[in-house]
Formats: sequence, C-alpha cells, structure tokens
Amino acid sequence: MKLLISNDDGIFALGIRSLANRLANAGHQVTVVCPDRERSATGHGLTLHQPIRADRVESVFHPNVKAWACSGTPSDCVKLALWALLDSPPDLVLSGINHGSNLGTDVLYSGTVSAAMEGVIEGIPSIAFSLASFVSSEFQPAAAFAESLVAQLAQQPLPELLLLNVNVPAVEAEAIAGVKVTRQGIRRYIDVFEKRLDPRGKTYYWLAGELLEDVNDAPESTEHAPTDVQAIRHNYITLTPLQYNLTAASGLKSLKDWKFDLPVEYAK
Repeated sequence: MKLLISNDDGIFALGIRSLANRLANAGHQVTVVCPDRERSATGHGLTLHQPIRADRVESVFHPNVKAWACSGTPSDCVKLALWALLDSPPDLVLSGINHGSNLGTDVLYSGTVSAAMEGVIEGIPSIAFSLASFVSSEFQPAAAFAESLVAQLAQQPLPELLLLNVNVPAVEAEAIAGVKVTRQGIRRYIDVFEKRLDPRGKTYYWLAGELLEDVNDAPESTEHAPTDVQAIRHNYITLTPLQYNLTAASGLKSLKDWKFDLPVEYAK
C-alpha cells in the first residue's frame, strides 16, 4: 500500500521511525512528512501568515522511505504532502506513533489525531497511533499492531470514511489483553496556571493541571461500547472510530421545536 505518515513529535522522534521503518520493511511504499520539531497539542492549526518550508531528510529512516521535515503544524504537513509533495494520493494516512496517549477529549487538542483527521478531510481513511506512556520508549508492540492493522485494511477496507484512533498500552507484547473497539471517553484537565518570575523579574505563567477521567458517560447509541479510557486501563489496545462532523444529533432533536425571536432591527 501507499502510505503517508506524519506525527506531532517531530522528524527525529523514535515513534515515527519505529512506525515508518516497520511498514517499509513490510513492503509498503512509505512517505514521511512531519514537523521539523515537536508540535504537540497544536490541535488542527494551519499556518496562514508565514511560508511553510519542507526539506528532504536523509539517513533517518529505512532507505526506501522518502522523508521531509516541514516547518508547519501536523495538519500543515499532511495538507502539504497531499497537495504538493506526493505525485498521487496515498491509500492511507497514518500519524504517530505518539509518545503519550490520546484518549477521550485529548483528541480535541492532539496534533497526532489532527494530522490523521486532515487525511479524512481530504477523503483518505486515516489512523492515529499512540503509545499510552510518556516514559516508555518500547514502540515495537505498537508498530507491530500497526503493521497487522494496515494489512487487514488492505484486505478489508473500512466501509466508510473514518479516522481510527488507536492507543496501545505501554506493556510487554504478551501482557496486551487484546483489542477493543471503543467509544471516546471523558478525559479532561482542571487547568492550573503556575505564576512564576523570569530572571528579569517579569511574570509568566506555566500551564499545569489535574487529570480527571470519567468512563461512565455514555450516549444512548454507544452505551454498550467501553470507553477508550476504561479499556486501556485493562491493557487492551483501543480502537475508536472518529469523524470530523461534530454535529450533536441529540441537539438537533431537542432544538427543532424552539421558537426564536429575531431582534427588531432584523424586521423588514
């Protein structure tokens, strides 16, 4: 398969090397376009007010991998690859393997998930891969699962255009309990800004926060699916289908009979 791979941890991150090299060794045609430095938690930002530069990178990846380091965001990287760097569209867009999980509401901030979502926006099925640890550097179990998932999708394509958000527990391969298809859980932060002084005596703030997780908030249509937050705790690989359409169906239903009064200045 023809694969485009990006990330938000940057061109020299071990996660993207593990993913790209494993898939190149498996015989896939792999192109890497990713940020030239870490761009974590950039969400789906695009660069509009300055130029984007892309430089070829040699000797970092498997010899069969074509790679570019891009000055932009993860979403910039995928958009630039699809519209300027590749001679034809890939079969899949992959992102990761991220160093740290992307569970629950993390996906709204994640550069990893946003890079994959850019593929979906452009009409290409995509997968975001994350290792659920900021400490572990054992990316091989996640890379091995990525290889098997890509092979499965080659034989059994997704029935609709989706983003698959995959999180792999940071345990030995034999300790992984299995794979669960999950729904997005609740994972948010009580934000705390630490107030500090720089060496010149000027005030600055550093974002910190306490993590809150809730595994029981289930929409009616998904109540029988475990959350990604819940499943990862039990050492399951989680696979959560995502889409970019954020319309709340329940909101459409509850608002359809509302009567709205227009301001008087709107009257004709």
